[in-house]
Amino acid sequence: MKPHQKKQPLGSLFKSNFASGLVVFLVALPLCLGIALASGAPPLSGVLAGIVGGIVIGSLSTSHISVSGPAAGLAAIILAAITELGSFELFLCAGLIAGAIQLLLGFIRAGSLAEYIPVSVIEGMLAGIGVIIIMKQIPFALGSSGSLANPAALFADIHTGSLLVAGVSMAILIVWDKIPALKNIKALPAALVAVGAGILMNQWFIASGSSLAIPAGQLVQLPVPDTWREAAAMLTLPNFSGFGNSYVWMTGITIAIVASIETLLCIEAADRLDTHRRITDTNRELRAQGAGNIVSSLIGGLPITSVVVRSSANANAGATHKLSAVIHGVLLLVCVLAIPFILNMIPLSTLAAVLLLVGYKLAKPATLLHFWHKGLYQFIPFAATLVAVVALDLLK
Repeated sequence: MKPHQKKQPLGSLFKSNFASGLVVFLVALPLCLGIALASGAPPLSGVLAGIVGGIVIGSLSTSHISVSGPAAGLAAIILAAITELGSFELFLCAGLIAGAIQLLLGFIRAGSLAEYIPVSVIEGMLAGIGVIIIMKQIPFALGSSGSLANPAALFADIHTGSLLVAGVSMAILIVWDKIPALKNIKALPAALVAVGAGILMNQWFIASGSSLAIPAGQLVQLPVPDTWREAAAMLTLPNFSGFGNSYVWMTGITIAIVASIETLLCIEAADRLDTHRRITDTNRELRAQGAGNIVSSLIGGLPITSVVVRSSANANAGATHKLSAVIHGVLLLVCVLAIPFILNMIPLSTLAAVLLLVGYKLAKPATLLHFWHKGLYQFIPFAATLVAVVALDLLK
C-alpha cells in the first residue's frame, strides 16, 4: 500500500479537509439556489440536493475529489417537466425513476457508458443547455414578469433596482476572475461575493426608502422554521400518482441518461485533478448517484450529478479525502436550519447574474469555433444537437 493510501485518523482527516469543505460550501450555496431558480423549482429543493449530494453521495462514492449537487445541465429538463406536469410533487417521481435506473446501471456495470457518445454531441447538448439558461434568466435579471417570447412585455416591466443589482453582480463575477490576487482568495468565491453585494445593495435601497428596493416576490423565499417539527414540514414529498404518467417516466429516463453521462465525465475530470492519482470506481459511482437521487427526490430535492465547478473548487482548495464533500453538505444543512432569514435577503437578479455566466461558459462562442475548425464531421453533430436542444427542448 502506498503511503498516501494509508488510513488516517478521522480527526486528522477532518482537520486537513475542513477548509476545502468550507470553500466548496461557499461556492455551492449560491449555485444551489440559482439552479433551483433556473429549474422553476422551490429554492429549498436546490439546497436539499446539495445537502444529499454532499452527505449521502459523498459518503458512498469512492472519489475523493468529486463533489455532487444540483447541476445546471439538468435545469432545462426539470423546467420543461415541471411546466408540463404543473406540479413539482409529480416531478419528484421522475427523480425517483432516474435514481433507480442509475442504481441498475451501476449494478450491470455500465460505467463506461459515456465512452460511446461522441464528444461533439455532448458539447452540443451542454451548449444548448447554456443557451436555454441564458434565455430563462434574462427576465429575472431585469426584474420583469415578462419573457423573451413577448419582448414588449418583458422590457415594459423592468425593475431598475433588480437590473442594477444584476449589473453589479455580473461586473463582480467578470472582474473577480481577471484579477489574480482576488481569484486566489479561496475562501471568497466570486459567486459568493456577487451574492453578498446584491444583498447589501438591496438592504441599502430599503434603508434609504428608495423606489429601487426590490419587492419580496423577487427575493429568495425559503421557509423559516421555528421548531424541528416545522423544519420537517419544509420537506416536499413526491406525489406517487406520477408513476402512472408516461411523461414522468420519459423524464426520469432522460434525467438518468443525462445525469449519468455528466457524472461520468466529471468523475474523469476529478480523477485528473486528484494529486494522488486515485481512480474512481465508476460503477460504484453510478450506484452512489442513484441512491443520492432517490433520497433527494423523497425529501423534495432536485436531481443530482457530480459537478465540475464544485469538484475543481474542492481540488484547488486542497482536499485530500471525500470527507471534504461531506463537510460541505453538513454546512449547507446547518445554513438552511440556522440562517434562512439571511438567504431570504438574496435578490433573484443576483442569482440570475451567476447563472447567466454559467450559461455563457457552457455556450461560449469559442466552443462553436472550436468545432467549426475541427471540420464538418465534428461541427454538424455539435450544431444540430445545440439547435435541437434549444428549439425542441432537451427531453424531445
